Amino acid sequence: MTLGLINANPVVHAKKERIARTDDLHCDDNVDPLDIYDILFAIVVAFDLEVGWIHFVRDIRDPEHPYSLEQLSVLSEESITVDEKLGRILITFTPTIQHCSMATVIGLCLRVKLKDCFPPHFKVDIKVAPGSHADEESVNKQLNDKERVAAALENPNLRQLVDECLYSNEL
Repeated sequence: MTLGLINANPVVHAKKERIARTDDLHCDDNVDPLDIYDILFAIVVAFDLEVGWIHFVRDIRDPEHPYSLEQLSVLSEESITVDEKLGRILITFTPTIQHCSMATVIGLCLRVKLKDCFPPHFKVDIKVAPGSHADEESVNKQLNDKERVAAALENPNLRQLVDECLYSNEL
């Protein structure tokens, strides 16, 4: 967490009620936005190495606040697009303020959470919503450049922050 809050008073929304889905994400290659949303925000705990499917335990926490990205309306099911024919997934998120210094950290959290969940033929693009960040082009470039992402995740301090957002019990 940062010492000084950039957005001291974010708007907090209620969490959506989610129905536990027990279907296996890897039983076929069909993926829809709800599958991705469930991976990012699932509450249900289920993990089976033998059949190779995972439902994640915790929501992704905002790097600055003890709220989930869902509660801050940074990400919604509607902001996820899947193109089965092209094998592409587009996740568009909206930082809470235009000069959010944590936008790249949020994008890294999304990428790390999705990294091992889809067949290799899927390409995942993560972008900030158009007009939602003062440095939109730079953030998008950083989040979709494999070498920059790998370098960022090799930084122990940054990796620790990402892990805290993904695996925190604060929500």
